[in-house]
Amino acid sequence: MVTAADRESEVSRKFALLSPVLDERQRRLWMAVEAGEAGRGGITMVARATGAARSTVTRGVDELDSGATDSGRVRRAGAGRKRAETVDAELAAALERLVDPDTRGDPESPLRWTIKSTRQLSAALTGRGHRCSEWLVRRLLHDAGYRLQAAAKQIEGTQHPDRDAQFRYVNDQVREHHSAGQPVISVDTKKKELVGQYKNAGSQWRPSGNPQRVKTHDFPDQQLGKAIPYGVYDIAADSGWVSVGADHDTAAFAVATIRRWWQAVGADRYPHAEKLLITADAGGSNGYRTRLWKTELAALAAEAGLAITVCHFPPGTSKWNKIEHRLFSHISSNWRGQTLASHEVVVNLIAATITRTGLTVHAELDHAEYPKGIKISDRQIRELESRAITRHDWHGEWNYTLTAAPPEP
Repeated sequence: MVTAADRESEVSRKFALLSPVLDERQRRLWMAVEAGEAGRGGITMVARATGAARSTVTRGVDELDSGATDSGRVRRAGAGRKRAETVDAELAAALERLVDPDTRGDPESPLRWTIKSTRQLSAALTGRGHRCSEWLVRRLLHDAGYRLQAAAKQIEGTQHPDRDAQFRYVNDQVREHHSAGQPVISVDTKKKELVGQYKNAGSQWRPSGNPQRVKTHDFPDQQLGKAIPYGVYDIAADSGWVSVGADHDTAAFAVATIRRWWQAVGADRYPHAEKLLITADAGGSNGYRTRLWKTELAALAAEAGLAITVCHFPPGTSKWNKIEHRLFSHISSNWRGQTLASHEVVVNLIAATITRTGLTVHAELDHAEYPKGIKISDRQIRELESRAITRHDWHGEWNYTLTAAPPEP
């Protein structure tokens, strides 16, 4: 399939070859033919590809439509209106100073704290004695290599000095468990979603002029509340389990989801398992400082007869967690543009998520209540540490193993 960018590039290539052998009128007519073949937006595309004014391409279209004959008069080479940046040699530099005042040395730019639209830029340049239109500003920006771009989330904040070393440690633990045939899962809470007739990012195919109607404001529905998806991603099996909660995102909810996965899937998939490795973020309901998380996991280790090892990613690196790009990103793609009208709809959309590589997802609704504010005292956590938690030599706060310890006397 030929993309718009490919077509524009081809028009630009043809123009470079034909322009030297065509006169002014022939160039206009050729551009008009190319614009017609391109369809909607063709005039703008051809003007951009050839560097001609839109009015020139439009004039060529009008000449084709009217059937006007050749008058035999051809303008001599170099004649005609000069480009604005040729007449006003300072125009391009003035525009760049407005667009990028920090690097172009104009800290007093009138647009320093305003949106830099082509209309604002045109007005600012005109006010400084450079006569130009919005279209001219757009062309000059394009010629200078500027494009409309959104901000890119790439700055991760302050990095822990052992960040990379912890990544290597987690990777070693994953390899060790996989080579021994032991299960490895990645866990996390997906972004909470409003349930009801609310706009969801993205679009979907619908009859023209008949968009899905949603509420104008995103005030939570007191009856429907929010959907809280907590996921378990089995790395080796490329499969996911998601419990959709309706109460609170707590450590008890997180471990209840892991327990459901183990009882329904994990125990059958790994019948000889003696260990379970969990990779998780440093914060949230499964954070390394959350006492209830460790308490609930110790109970699960005792129930399942497993040695459960947890390796947390360093603070500020949650996007490196496998579940983010192996499961959650595909769920978001699957329901883009869909209205999450009920918790059942959320569950069905999650369960319908598949990929070309074979990802399968099980989803279910968790109706249980998970109250916030459950406290684990200093004494309780000390006793748990002494009975059931073994901290690893490397960053024991991030890496630890919970074993099936005997019950308290």
